[in-house]
Amino acid sequence: MNPARAAVAFVLAGLAAVLVVFLSRGPANGPGPVPSGRVVVLYCAHDVEYSRPIKDDFEKRTGIRVEFLTDEEMDKSVGLTGRLLQEKDHPRCDVFWNNEPGNSLRLRRAGILEPYKSPAAAGIPDDFLDADGTWTGFAARARVILVNTERVKPGEEPKGLEDLTDPRLRGQVGIAAPVAGTTATHAAMLFVARGDEKARDWFRRLRENGVVVLPGNGAVMRAVSSGELAAGLTDTDDAHVAVKKGSPVRVVYPDQEEGGLGTPVLPNTVMVVKGCPHPQEARVLVDFLLGREVETRLAACDSVQIPVRADVALPPAVPAGFRMRLGEIRRLRVDWDAVGQRMPEVIEEMRQAFVK
Repeated sequence: MNPARAAVAFVLAGLAAVLVVFLSRGPANGPGPVPSGRVVVLYCAHDVEYSRPIKDDFEKRTGIRVEFLTDEEMDKSVGLTGRLLQEKDHPRCDVFWNNEPGNSLRLRRAGILEPYKSPAAAGIPDDFLDADGTWTGFAARARVILVNTERVKPGEEPKGLEDLTDPRLRGQVGIAAPVAGTTATHAAMLFVARGDEKARDWFRRLRENGVVVLPGNGAVMRAVSSGELAAGLTDTDDAHVAVKKGSPVRVVYPDQEEGGLGTPVLPNTVMVVKGCPHPQEARVLVDFLLGREVETRLAACDSVQIPVRADVALPPAVPAGFRMRLGEIRRLRVDWDAVGQRMPEVIEEMRQAFVK
């Protein structure tokens, strides 16, 4: 080979080596660019208007195309969980982004999830990390009491779950049917945290006080906002809709007194499906979703998700009443494995008690 050709070959070989190293490594702050033509299948229960821009950004940064599947039903978590259970023997999904932990626990018990402890999960509280790494929590919602300020006098707002059984609020309190979504997870948490007898007694007294059972948390929010009801249990993202519209409402984080039960805080959860078609790309996507930037973006949008890490800054756009840091909330802490174990029987009990 003549000297000129040898020099060109040497340069090309060097560039190829550098490219191989670059594409095979991941930078400390998140996934780096990867070869085009790669695919990852994402089932997503989070609201599409907030999750799709994050998906799009992931594609731009990594070159990995995302096959993005959502569910049009009100309770997306239930529908996508059912699909994953049906596909157990022939998985099509790589990553499941669930909007709450309840159905993630169900999938864990069914043996559908592949353990993966992401390096991007550094700083996430231990109680939002599955011990085996099958799911990781991030960007949470809280279960709150939304109060109509025209129906309830200042200083008389319910401050905890027990207050919702007060005869003064007979027939004026709403909840979503506790058989799906965050309301079902909340019910199972109460059975685990308080024990069967106390939890069952609270639900009995709630029914006897004329609780109004509605199709979902959004319906509870609308009924309280309109003044149809005086108060109701809902999630912070739905409560934020009412506040943003200027409705006469106040948000109460329940049971915050010293020694109180605490407010349920339910994170989004992300997990890799066992036997998935694209395991390498799945891990890259999980690392991206667990990044601090994603938590910041989810806090800034109208779903006002609560960052679970102390070092994730709250964007200035987050309004008063939702600028709660995780460490500022007295949380209802539970053994999540116990919650997952109890959920099927609790849901069936709630179905018999609340669904006619």
